[in-house]
Amino acid sequence: MKRLLQKMIFFFEMQSFGVCDWWARKLGIQSSKVRLGFIYFSFVALGSPVLLYLIMAWILEHKHYFKFQKKRKRSIWEL
Repeated sequence: MKRLLQKMIFFFEMQSFGVCDWWARKLGIQSSKVRLGFIYFSFVALGSPVLLYLIMAWILEHKHYFKFQKKRKRSIWEL
């Protein structure tokens, strides 16, 4: 049982903080502030942000399916 708990902790430490890091990079703030915001918001909203966090983690893990290809603009010098 203890080994299973250690595996779960290791998984969450290595994988789950990608959402907070991504938001921190997008917003230009420290990731610890984003994590703290998620924790506070989870207490206020009775845990519903955990579901939102898991959905965002899944989307970030599979973002290559959601990313639209941007067409490269051709310059006047390219024919």
